[in-house]
Amino acid sequence: MSKAKEFMNLWGRLLFVLGLLLLTFSFAMFQGGFVSWFIFYMALPFALYSVLLTFYPLSDIELSRDIHTAQVRKGSSFSATIHMRRKHRFPLLYTVLTEKTHSPALKKQTAGMHQKMFVPGFRKSYSWTYEIEHMPRGEHVLEGVQIEIADFFGWVRKSRLVPLQQKVLVYPNTVDIVYRPMESKYDHGSMAAPFTLVKDTTMATGIRDYHPGDRVSWIHWKSFARTQTMRTKEFEDRQSQDLFLMDDRRPSEKFEIQVELVASILKSIVRSNSSVSYLSIGDTRNHFPVIQTEEHLHRIMYHLTKVQPDLEKPAEDAGGRELQKIQASSLLYVTSHLTIEMVKAIQRNVKHLNTCMCLVVTRKGEPASPQEEAAHQFARSKGFTVKRVSPDNFSSVFTEVNGK
Repeated sequence: MSKAKEFMNLWGRLLFVLGLLLLTFSFAMFQGGFVSWFIFYMALPFALYSVLLTFYPLSDIELSRDIHTAQVRKGSSFSATIHMRRKHRFPLLYTVLTEKTHSPALKKQTAGMHQKMFVPGFRKSYSWTYEIEHMPRGEHVLEGVQIEIADFFGWVRKSRLVPLQQKVLVYPNTVDIVYRPMESKYDHGSMAAPFTLVKDTTMATGIRDYHPGDRVSWIHWKSFARTQTMRTKEFEDRQSQDLFLMDDRRPSEKFEIQVELVASILKSIVRSNSSVSYLSIGDTRNHFPVIQTEEHLHRIMYHLTKVQPDLEKPAEDAGGRELQKIQASSLLYVTSHLTIEMVKAIQRNVKHLNTCMCLVVTRKGEPASPQEEAAHQFARSKGFTVKRVSPDNFSSVFTEVNGK
């Protein structure tokens, strides 16, 4: 409501109260008698309080918010406390505090739960703690707290929105996954793991100064014979493969499950000291070229917190150009609906691809449709690995595949 309308509404209510008081007074003057004056004196306190409430400044009331759970996981509880303080002890009757937010998901979840009515009386301070259960994933902005006061009969109502903007991040749930590389190869790519898995002692690439702990078989004896200085041979490091993770933001009832699977996979890769490149295809294409540290992972989790199912056209059309830029030898594609067209797009556009695993998100016990089964068989005929994944087998995504 605009300020002009609020002003007109408030003064209209005040005129109603004054008119009611004048009416009872006129009735008592002309009618006379005990009953008519009794009615006037009974209405007088209520009318006077309404008049005083009209001129009571809501700026006298100060509100603040303490958030107890600024970062929560999807499905967890959110808790906050609203503190009300005022300078004067003007008696307040019906007072309503309402938490305001523009987040549609949060509005749907709360449905009037984030509102409190109380009677402060002469108290100068009051605190209200509320809790919202089963928080939906996303970045929710609490815009402010609206305070509304009213008299005995609701003749006069005043409200004010106190801006207290704060963000609440609800991260997707994750499952512990044992990460196993889909293949191993020698490191000559841009996304190699930052740690050594195996040293290939058949391929010496140079020599360096001896360090305590070096094996005797690594010592370069010819150099020692010439210089009498201990030198150690350096070898080719055998490391994990280049890995590229891609998903599409196709609108689906299983989108939340898909986000949780992607978050779990990325977390497991980083925690295993490996690295990955990530592409999220939607209305906008979000590409993260290197993910290998906790800082990178935090940035990804923030993206997965806000991401929405906004892909309006086929994934193969939306991500065609991005597929051509993929240089990794291993591709992990997460989707809720695998199509033959997407398989062809991957095969046509991704160069130097050795391994491709397609994880199709599904619910437990949900059968594949004939169209989906045909797409899965087509992908397998092209050498792709296809696996239907539900929340109950997230933890064995890589172990079961490698066991096949």
